[in-house]
Amino acid sequence: MSVSPSVSASPQVSGTPKTPTQADLLDFVRRTAADTELIASLPLDPEGRTWVRLEGPGGSEAWLIGRPPGTGTGWHDHADSVGAFLTAAGELKENSLAARLPTDGWKTLELTEGVDRERRLPSGQGRGFGRHHVHEVLNESRDRHAISVHAYYPPLPQIRRYSRTGQVLRLEHVERPQDWQ
Repeated sequence: MSVSPSVSASPQVSGTPKTPTQADLLDFVRRTAADTELIASLPLDPEGRTWVRLEGPGGSEAWLIGRPPGTGTGWHDHADSVGAFLTAAGELKENSLAARLPTDGWKTLELTEGVDRERRLPSGQGRGFGRHHVHEVLNESRDRHAISVHAYYPPLPQIRRYSRTGQVLRLEHVERPQDWQ
């Protein structure tokens, strides 16, 4: 299902949509998260994530995602897309890597000490990120759903999924758009 939020979605330059930047995407997720009617309309499932695709700025891909208590995304990246996400309800935790990983040709990497970053993102807080950003997003609440808004440009060509044991990161599989449509 596609929902178009009531916020203006496309930055304009001389009447033509421009390629959205991280700042544009972050502005979009902030404005969309402020649409309380849209946020309240997301059906929530006690056992699994729910989502609605949104119309993002300048041809970007955008999603409204509901996360049940105690769930997470697992480690992943968004390939060549830049992006932004913001917590619209509840609180999320983001674990990320402050390191640029090789994009192709590897299955296992040993991470160096000091690359781990942790962010708490309560309602109204979010962040933008660049290409090949590796992270996991968690709803650590025991009793409350979290809802977040996400936007990516260009639209996601793939998502690489990883497993992690200590300092070892392993590429497990690659998802393509048809896997999550």
